[in-house]
Amino acid sequence: MKTEKTDLLVIGAGPAGISAALYARRGGLAVTVVTKGIETGGLAKTEKIENYYGFAEPISGKELLRRGAAGAERLGVQIVEDELLALSFNDTFDGFKAQAQQHEWEAPAVVLAAGASRRTLPIPGVAEFEGRGVSYCAICDAFFYRGKQVAVIGSGEYALHEAQVLQPHAGKVMLLTNGEPLQVPVPDAIEVRTQKLAAVEGGDRVTGVRFEDGTELPLDGIFLAIGTAGSSELARKIGAMLDGTDVKVDAQQATNVPGLFAAGDCTGGLLQVAKAVHEGAVAGLSALRYVRAKRSSK
Repeated sequence: MKTEKTDLLVIGAGPAGISAALYARRGGLAVTVVTKGIETGGLAKTEKIENYYGFAEPISGKELLRRGAAGAERLGVQIVEDELLALSFNDTFDGFKAQAQQHEWEAPAVVLAAGASRRTLPIPGVAEFEGRGVSYCAICDAFFYRGKQVAVIGSGEYALHEAQVLQPHAGKVMLLTNGEPLQVPVPDAIEVRTQKLAAVEGGDRVTGVRFEDGTELPLDGIFLAIGTAGSSELARKIGAMLDGTDVKVDAQQATNVPGLFAAGDCTGGLLQVAKAVHEGAVAGLSALRYVRAKRSSK
């Protein structure tokens, strides 16, 4: 897979991501936006928006997203539909590397705008054992499960990626789909269980899971990777600070990781289009200044 270069990588094509892309692009940066789909996410399900400036008549969330993307593309923003799997530092540690299903990018700056909160499971034991055997970050915690039996809960590319991150460390890695159909081919070395989960069990730490059919599976650790990787998951994996499930940012939408910015629902607060557009604009301008400063220092 060939690594593509861009000045700014924006993750998410909602109002925050597109606003960041617009401001950075108008400042002269080459900007790439990666999204699983323009008309996806919570906003796409909104039938009528009546409280956003500039529209005399209600507009649907899908149409607002479509118009935003079209405006960005008109200015030269590249929008790529792909599923992002991982965000890390590049080999020289002077920028970031992003891995998707079909693409790989390097960029000196990144804006996280892929929506709010990580996905969890509403079953007994998940919340209770967080940090005691339940994890949301394979690359963060794989080292602690050397030679042990672990499982990843999920059924898509993101779950498979997390399982493959664990393989060099764990003694055995399993994929638990929780009753969902498997969405990707899985190597033989990763055992797949499709039963629906009833509970995560343990004492001081996780000892396993119980399925709805009454059977049990002993485990030392459980990693959740349901759906696709959102902003919180990506931020956690690269060392950005969180406040609960919200990405922590300063007044310039900067995280504690140099070059990494965040905007929109992933930062918490008012979950409205107007707030997302504002934060996106600030993040895009902050990223522009950051990239310019890096270039001038070389």
